[in-house]
Amino acid sequence: ENVNLEIKKGSRIGIIGKSGEGKSTFLDLLMGFLPPDKGDVFIDNEKLSNKTILSWQRKISHVPQKIFLSDASFLSNIAFGKDESEIDLKRVNEVSKKSKIHNFIMESEKGYDQKVGERGVKLSGGQIQRIGLARALYKNNEIIIFDEATNSLDNDTEKSIMDELYQLDKDLTVVIVAHRLNTLKECDLILEIKNKK
Repeated sequence: ENVNLEIKKGSRIGIIGKSGEGKSTFLDLLMGFLPPDKGDVFIDNEKLSNKTILSWQRKISHVPQKIFLSDASFLSNIAFGKDESEIDLKRVNEVSKKSKIHNFIMESEKGYDQKVGERGVKLSGGQIQRIGLARALYKNNEIIIFDEATNSLDNDTEKSIMDELYQLDKDLTVVIVAHRLNTLKECDLILEIKNKK
């Protein structure tokens, strides 16, 4: 309720609030998965509608709390949805380093060709999240939305990943939902959602 804000291109926006307060609902409104009951969402002064929604959603990389991994290689899971012949190996390497999963992959028996197991059964929660982050960066979209995507990481790994995030291209808009205020300290703007307001 009562949301009225402007998110400028290239800004880093933090969203904080307790579970059940509406953080994920806010993201769903922003991404166009839910229509608002009242009011509207505007992208560059154009109302988000059935006509504009697909082009808007194509600009967004979403890193959810639960990352879906297929029983395929690290390479396929990072460049998700791409045919193997179309995958940019250099870019996969770059984004894996930024998301702090590259070294782990290189230590595995087959490197980037190593299978991750059904739903990433062979990996820890933190490793799965890092693959999710690498996947979002690989897409090279204009907006990245993190829905509590660093929650299962230890503090040091979370800090190093957040440091990388804040150094990403200045034209990239980043929206980060987190439980800890400390995670968001470098954001341009922090919104607190309390009592669904």
